[in-house]
Amino acid sequence: MTHETTPLPPPLDLTRWRKLPVALMVIGLVLSLFGLVASPEEFGYSWLLSFMFFLTIGIGALFLVMAHHLTDAGWSVATRRVCEHLGSLLFPWLAILFLPVALLARYIYLWMNVDPASNTSVAAKWPVFTMPGFYITSAIFFAIWWLLSSRLSYWSLRQDETGAPLCTYKMRFHSGWGIVALALTLTFSAALWMKALQFQWFSAVYGVYFFAICAWVTLATVYAITALLQRQRILDSVLHDNQFFYLGLLFFAFTIFSAYNEFAQYFVVWNGNVPDETFWYLIREHGSWWCLSILLIFGHFFVPFFLLLSVKAKTSFKVILPVCAWAWLMHFVDLSFNILPAAPLNQGGYPFQWLWLQFGCFAFMAGFLGQVFLKKFNAHAPFPKRDPRLHEAMGINVAPDECADASMPAGGDQ
Repeated sequence: MTHETTPLPPPLDLTRWRKLPVALMVIGLVLSLFGLVASPEEFGYSWLLSFMFFLTIGIGALFLVMAHHLTDAGWSVATRRVCEHLGSLLFPWLAILFLPVALLARYIYLWMNVDPASNTSVAAKWPVFTMPGFYITSAIFFAIWWLLSSRLSYWSLRQDETGAPLCTYKMRFHSGWGIVALALTLTFSAALWMKALQFQWFSAVYGVYFFAICAWVTLATVYAITALLQRQRILDSVLHDNQFFYLGLLFFAFTIFSAYNEFAQYFVVWNGNVPDETFWYLIREHGSWWCLSILLIFGHFFVPFFLLLSVKAKTSFKVILPVCAWAWLMHFVDLSFNILPAAPLNQGGYPFQWLWLQFGCFAFMAGFLGQVFLKKFNAHAPFPKRDPRLHEAMGINVAPDECADASMPAGGDQ
């Protein structure tokens, strides 16, 4: 593994952007409140759309942390702390942002207004498809994510203090059972919060599809954040071109994997030709939804696929950072394609008249979670200072104990 480092341009002056999270929160809150008064139903769907966007990043980051520990990877040491902070947003912050969804659940989920005695689709999903079942199951999801993210973060920070092997063993232990728990919770949360918007629909691969898009958008996010941190000389001592190559390679791989799952779902449903399944796609062929489906085919797969195909592109910021921004847009469109047509008024096409409300919900969550992330990052070292594979990430060919006490940056606010 090579450790070449491309010469960096001068650091950016980010002082003018320090108030951006607060500005986003204020603007988003005002627009969201106007939307809540104008239409609680549209506000509920718009809020759920933005919530799922940031939830996928939190889940994907938690997966990358556990994958790092389970594979004992060396190259991902430099990005582990970023992923830990993103994963820790799951609780309590995303749990707090879930409260409007819980309060407006009757406006969002049509099955809550259906009598199970008159509908076999709802009755078959008892007791989850009940009001108590919905809230209890949702609480279980957040409880498991809290346990996972808090334990992994705790032992990671403890490792910075002591460097004891016990910290590494504990993180591997929690990753071992946690990867199974994460697979179950992300599958059932996607089914309960997103697929259940149209409860009559069935899909055997929806959980795998949801996992693929979680990892895909998170890799784009981690790449962009890591590139910025290197530009600011915060991670330049542990980051080399090979780490960016591996991030770009995984980003490319999940581009193919997510496209495969979305096509597989469509292929199975359409060829099965069962009305209880095909109606989901028939709704999304009306009006502007058809145009968005074509946009997803090319924008979600072909554009990033061909741009990331080259080996050099995976380490070229001029190529991959615009692809990361494009991935965020396509991820938002993909979630809109899954969520918004469930509203009866939106089945004729994308609700462009409510785009300001969707922007408001997104802006508020982006500012709120961005502020929390920055506070967490500034409070701790920007990378694990005593990880046993840190020397490998830094390109130092010495034993781990020889560099355990090497001089490292004290915090992410440098």
